[in-house]
Amino acid sequence: MTERFFAPCPRGLEGPLAAELDALGAGYVTPTDGGVGFAGEIELAYRANLESRMASRVLWQVAHGRCRHEDDLYRLAKDVDWGRHFKVDRTLRVDLAATRSPLPSLEFATLRVKDAVCDRFRDTLGKRPSVDKQQPDVRVHAYLTDHEATLYLDTSGEPLFKRGYRRDADEAPLRENLAAGVLALAGWTTGMPLLDPMCGSGTLAIEAALMAAERAPGLARTFGFQKLGWYDGPTWQRIRQRARDRARPAPATATIFASDIDARALAAARANAARAGVADWIALDQVDVLVRAAPATAGVVVANPPYGVRLENDAALAAFYPKLGDALKRHFAGWTACLLTGDLRLAKLIGLKPSKKTPLWNGAIECRLYRFELVAGRPQRPPRPDTLASER
Repeated sequence: MTERFFAPCPRGLEGPLAAELDALGAGYVTPTDGGVGFAGEIELAYRANLESRMASRVLWQVAHGRCRHEDDLYRLAKDVDWGRHFKVDRTLRVDLAATRSPLPSLEFATLRVKDAVCDRFRDTLGKRPSVDKQQPDVRVHAYLTDHEATLYLDTSGEPLFKRGYRRDADEAPLRENLAAGVLALAGWTTGMPLLDPMCGSGTLAIEAALMAAERAPGLARTFGFQKLGWYDGPTWQRIRQRARDRARPAPATATIFASDIDARALAAARANAARAGVADWIALDQVDVLVRAAPATAGVVVANPPYGVRLENDAALAAFYPKLGDALKRHFAGWTACLLTGDLRLAKLIGLKPSKKTPLWNGAIECRLYRFELVAGRPQRPPRPDTLASER
């Protein structure tokens, strides 16, 4: 039986996620703002959760209908046979999002969905599930438009960017699925030299290594579908074992490089890479990006430079970007550089002309991914920082 799913993702990654889901065998792949709809057998939920590098969650559609009033939403939710999908002793959480919904209170609408789920259990079994907003067993998601509502069960549980390898993140961590998306947008492929010269806790390099090793990103974690009624343990174990068997050993010579000037950041990156099982894939060094030499004649520099919440001294940041542009031109002629930043002044201050800029979001932080084709020569000097108008 064909089921319908929706995979939300960081805005800007809808195209790469659609290509990824298509490669996993999904049908009716439909990108939309903030995610991708798709369809397939229920077993596809296992594979998508295990293998997707860019999805934030995998939501399974259980109901869809017209909705102009809270009573419509209640009836839609109560008509679902929730007892077939999960046991009454599972704890529950309801989340709701809306676009142009006519309902006056989304908080009240969320409460009506919760009441409908609990009332259906009470009418059928004489008892109702408990609510747990912190660590629920089962998550129900409702999405409202101006005239319709769609109800989903979350098959992921914790967000999929929580791979399980990162413990201590820096002040503004780069989410793992966004890092994977940046690599896809950068055009990097396995075997191509890759360098993150401001690696912090190592997320970009680790995601690249997971790709190169063909190691499924979800191997080290559990999922929400394991609490749902259709979960089949033997089927899941077979799918996961096939993914384990596919993993490749590290090459004798690394092609993925990462460095940082901060010894503590490097220690975190090494620990994260070890937990991810890809420590042997990455050459890590302590070196300042401004003097870092290229590890190969050509490749891709990909980085998430410090900005805003990650560097308190705004004047120091404004002075750093021109120096970074000089260093890239001096040491990386023949390379492509892709820089993700939440500081929209970077493109003007760095003294390099971007060949492409892609809007992306890292959680609530609006970012740009700037692509620079690096050629030998002297960088264009940027205007003085106090003459700049912010890019919008």
